[in-house]
Amino acid sequence: MTGAASFLPLVFALLAAGGVAGFAGGLFGIGGGFIVVPALVLILPLMGATTEQVIHVAVGTSLATIIFTSLRSVRSHARRGAVDGALLKSWAPWVVGGTIAGAVVADLVSGATLATIFGAGVLLFAGHFLTPAITPTTAPRDAPGQAVRGHPDGAAKIALASGTGLLSALLGIGGGTIATMVMTVYGMPIHRAIGTASGLGAIIAIPGASGFMLIGRAETGLPWGSVGYVNLPAALAIITTAVLCAPLGVAAAHRLSPVLLRTVFGLYLILAGVTMIANQ
Repeated sequence: MTGAASFLPLVFALLAAGGVAGFAGGLFGIGGGFIVVPALVLILPLMGATTEQVIHVAVGTSLATIIFTSLRSVRSHARRGAVDGALLKSWAPWVVGGTIAGAVVADLVSGATLATIFGAGVLLFAGHFLTPAITPTTAPRDAPGQAVRGHPDGAAKIALASGTGLLSALLGIGGGTIATMVMTVYGMPIHRAIGTASGLGAIIAIPGASGFMLIGRAETGLPWGSVGYVNLPAALAIITTAVLCAPLGVAAAHRLSPVLLRTVFGLYLILAGVTMIANQ
């Protein structure tokens, strides 16, 4: 297989990863990084990435895709009245600061260390998705005139928002999983928490992707089309299907069984996390 035909399987794999990531992003209020990063770790070596570069390029490229999938997802949730814009504005400065710090940390660690951090983080979040399936919660749903809490304030807000940005930059995710957990713990109904969390993706991904472009600017031998640690052709392929599938995930979030969906996604995260750690 030579020429353009040799790239077709890679393109199809990237498009498939984008579709799944977009659907999952709309469904769970996440940026899709938990899907995109493992897929890119498998695909990027076939595009010329070295073993040491691959996880950094995967995380940076994932963040670039989240800019678009997050915007698409949050618009779909907003049309259903499920986004707290005031909360997003309040969190934004601290999230951005944490994201920049995360990019700096990523520049200081090896590829193996970053992959291990990703795997451990994925396993941690798997527990979040699986636990409600074992012990269902009874969080209230939105209702007309209902007073909704759903966010910390003061020092707790600063710590949680900054930590969300830092961890998201290291994992190449949109921070939706962390934000959804925090908001539901503080009493926000699950559908509103998911919709609001989806808006964090772009707030995290813009400075995050920019940071990975900068820290990788001096790297040589990166895959074709890379700007620092962001591979633009891979990002474009993923974004193409992700933005199409994100609204489908949003619609499914309001129709399908949350227990079943969370269980399937939690099991996937366990597989992805174990695989990432075992391959180091």
